Amino acid sequence: METKKKIIRCAIYTRKSSEEGLEQDFNSLDAQREACESYIKSQQHEGWVLIDKQYNDGGFSGGTLERPALKELFQDIEDGKVDTVVVYKIDRLTRSLMDFSKIVELFDKKTTTFVSITQQFNTTTSMGRLTLNILLSFAQFEREVTGERIRDKKAASAKRGMWMSGKPPIGYKLENKKLVPDENKISTVTAIFEKYLEFEGMLKLKQYLDENNMKSRSNRDISKGNLYKILSNKIYIGLISHKGNDYEGEHEGIIDIDIFNKVQELLKQNRNNNRCKHTAKNPSLLAGKLFDDNGNRMSPSHSNKKGRRYRYYVSQALLQFRKQDAGSSTKIPAGEIENFVIDEISRFVFSRKKIQKYITDFDVDKQKDILDAMKNLNKNIQNNLSSHFIKTILSKIILSKDNVEITICQNQLIKALEAITYGTGIPEEIKGETPYPIIISREIKISNVAFNGRSIVISNAVNRELQFNKKLINAITKSFYWNNLLMLGEVKSSTDIQKLEGLTDNSYIKDVLLLRFLAPDIIEKIIKGTQPTDWSIKKLFDIKTLDWHEQRKILSA
Repeated sequence: METKKKIIRCAIYTRKSSEEGLEQDFNSLDAQREACESYIKSQQHEGWVLIDKQYNDGGFSGGTLERPALKELFQDIEDGKVDTVVVYKIDRLTRSLMDFSKIVELFDKKTTTFVSITQQFNTTTSMGRLTLNILLSFAQFEREVTGERIRDKKAASAKRGMWMSGKPPIGYKLENKKLVPDENKISTVTAIFEKYLEFEGMLKLKQYLDENNMKSRSNRDISKGNLYKILSNKIYIGLISHKGNDYEGEHEGIIDIDIFNKVQELLKQNRNNNRCKHTAKNPSLLAGKLFDDNGNRMSPSHSNKKGRRYRYYVSQALLQFRKQDAGSSTKIPAGEIENFVIDEISRFVFSRKKIQKYITDFDVDKQKDILDAMKNLNKNIQNNLSSHFIKTILSKIILSKDNVEITICQNQLIKALEAITYGTGIPEEIKGETPYPIIISREIKISNVAFNGRSIVISNAVNRELQFNKKLINAITKSFYWNNLLMLGEVKSSTDIQKLEGLTDNSYIKDVLLLRFLAPDIIEKIIKGTQPTDWSIKKLFDIKTLDWHEQRKILSA
């Protein structure tokens, strides 16, 4: 039985540089097309078929790809409508070797072949593909030579102290291709250097510039990133830097060299301090991974109170004084969100059902090895999941006031599971978005009142909305506070508390003091917001018994 030939859909492309003669009944474009049609007919035995659509560019140069018919042809190739492009000569398609290499990249990507009927150039044959590779090699050579020329020119310009290219830095402007001081912005640059030395930190400098309306040349707020570039730029002391070397510039410096050197020392010192934070005993697990729900990175921060260090993750929008750009949650205790993420990832990793879903391509023995290894590891979740493992598989976390979305990289997860199973090294973490995400989403509530050291409350574990009653929480908080004052002897009675707080109703104080003796589970429900909606201050005050069982009965808890 004869095998049916594959149909090869052929498109003819024609081009003429000038519009001269295009008005004739039979012009150059027609001649090109007729010759290409004849060639396609000669290849009918190979399954070649001419498509009806015509791609004719009359009056367009071959030195550019900005041609309407050519763009239409490229789009049809992208859409999978063309298998082979046929032209009269290669220069009808393009006269530029660089452009030709771009065109061939598109053809190669869509497995489209290319034929020039008068030059024996046909990428459907092995000889044609060899010729193509030679041409592309020359194109690569041309690109590299051009790049070397540009680099040599830049190096020569730098040695002569010339400004090479691009926009001049703030504080300078271009006149006759040379840098000259910009009197309108010199004061801004001077303030940046002097105030950085005064404040010894970037945040206060940034705040100072914003408050004093000191803007960039384009009248925008100067970002922290740009401030670092300005403070490190040797342009301001009259030097031109190129590939690690400094040359005396043609331009005039606008910053005193002593001030510049002091700034470099301070920058170095601050960098070292930041580096110490990352190499400390308890580095921030989620650094670079945690974002608020407006896309702002949440960076590690800390405060010291009474000799104790408190770690947080804070939205960059808040740190950069862009509160209007911040998400719904801007600050979170570091240990708490880290433990939350570890718990969720542990729950996922140690779920046989969930993990098996991602290793089904392995043979049965390998699947069993991985699942057994994870089962053995599950004896002590918190200690056995290393921070390196977490960082390796973790791609991104998005935090909002009512949701945490944890994204795991599937490829990294599989590699890390194999490493744990067979005792090989866990791969390094990757940066950027993952092409194969596994998303764990949890509804939460973030309480302003921490209970047992925790302010994140998982909501969807019980699949209901939390109802934080501020009046109830406030009463419980006051009860603990006032009872503590009595125990420490700072007050002796409810009358003292009444004077201290400036209240008129002493009976209210006595009722609040009794709330301290509610059953722990009742207090926990109020703090977590899981109490029934009919609980009220009056209902709590009506409880006069210290018996926890009786209290639950009264509240039907």
